[in-house]
Amino acid sequence: MTLGSILYLSRQDVEATQLPMLEIIQALETMFREKGDGKVEMPPKPGIHPRPDAFIHAMPAYIPSVEAAGLKWVSGYPGNQARGLPYIAGLLILNDPDTGMPLAVMDCTWITAQRTGAATAVAARFLARPESASIGIVACGVQGRSNLEALACLFSIRKVKAYDLHPEVAQRYAREMGDQLHLDIEPVKTLSEAVRDLDIVVTSGPILKDPKPSIEAGWLAPGSFASLVDFDSYWQGAALEEVDKLATDDLAQMGYYRDEGYFRETPEAYADLGEIAAGRKPGRESEDERTASINLGLALDDMATAIRVYQRARTRGIGRELPL
Repeated sequence: MTLGSILYLSRQDVEATQLPMLEIIQALETMFREKGDGKVEMPPKPGIHPRPDAFIHAMPAYIPSVEAAGLKWVSGYPGNQARGLPYIAGLLILNDPDTGMPLAVMDCTWITAQRTGAATAVAARFLARPESASIGIVACGVQGRSNLEALACLFSIRKVKAYDLHPEVAQRYAREMGDQLHLDIEPVKTLSEAVRDLDIVVTSGPILKDPKPSIEAGWLAPGSFASLVDFDSYWQGAALEEVDKLATDDLAQMGYYRDEGYFRETPEAYADLGEIAAGRKPGRESEDERTASINLGLALDDMATAIRVYQRARTRGIGRELPL
């Protein structure tokens, strides 16, 4: 009996497939609609935490409509940046849903970044004002970049303000992302400048169990939408109490984190993105609503993206065959 082979895709290989951000957004929006209709499978993600504020999670999921089944084994270590290593790292395995045999093993770093930005764009489609044109980016790392790229696919952006704890990082971000997306990006010196009077705000710092949040009540303007990519690490409880509609990408997962000691001052979410995308819960209903989504990061996001990376790699002859 021949077991066959798997396709190995390095990070360079994954990026070489050139899967467009808009296609990832569309894939995730379809997935969320199917999630809201109960057509996908995603058990809670177990994890270990070898160091403070660090995690290594196992994230399995199955999307029948695109025959995407697999697991992501991913770590997040805030201290890695000081070591010259990425905050997020890991591998993703795709399996054949018919036989269970592994089809591919691929780096998950680029996939994690792109699908997280795409999830913000999906949330913004339902919760931000369609005419939103100004964006604040808080923390100018990998997620600050992918989130702006994704939002630029859906909104006609005229102004971006970028803030980072390290001013030189914000300045480099403004130059590089401005050139990439042909946008006017202003690096700002204070956090409040990247939040106040802007249509969309994205916070994407490290995820912390015991944060010292800085965004205060009154900063998020009426009619604005906020994407909290870093859980509530930047947001004081009083600021989130002002939000009229607080969503998440998965209610059960948010409940799990709450039981683990996160979100101690964060209000309960009224809906998850699946319910909103499927029309089971309303999105934005008025011009002056403050809305927000805490996207925790779902294995479904990864599988919706990874199956397309795999298909493009096969078509283009990218990657390396390894025997099982």
